[in-house]
Amino acid sequence: MAKPVILTSEGLANLEKELEELKTVKRKDIADKIKVAISFGDLSENSEYDEAKNEQAMIEARILQIEAMLKNVKILDTDELNTENVSVGSKVKVKDVEFGDEETFHIVGSTEADPTLGKISDESPVGKALLGHKIGDVVEIPVPSGAVISYEVLEIMM
Repeated sequence: MAKPVILTSEGLANLEKELEELKTVKRKDIADKIKVAISFGDLSENSEYDEAKNEQAMIEARILQIEAMLKNVKILDTDELNTENVSVGSKVKVKDVEFGDEETFHIVGSTEADPTLGKISDESPVGKALLGHKIGDVVEIPVPSGAVISYEVLEIMM
């Protein structure tokens, strides 16, 4: 059985919206591009045609990827979340023990991860290490560079 894809209800809505956009708008756009490129004649030296076919392949691959994810989706039940322990779906305020900097992370499934928005994957080194901890815990996290970051859990929110 395939590994479940953990999503928030917002993440599911975004994925379904992207799939709909790809199937309705993008497929039609690429079909039009291919039609125009074919009208240029000789396909063996037609870069517009090659580019359009490559774009079509990427769109179809993304559609298949999203459809596969949607078959194995597990929606986070916010009723199951608590502020006792860090879990997928939690927002966690931590303090870097060494430097005193505070950060807030939203622990999400890998599909929704976007570090620029503070959304980190439950499979990332930081996300994985924080799971299960309580307020006041100091968590030591080995990072890829070989260093160890220590975070104190200050607050767990939903």
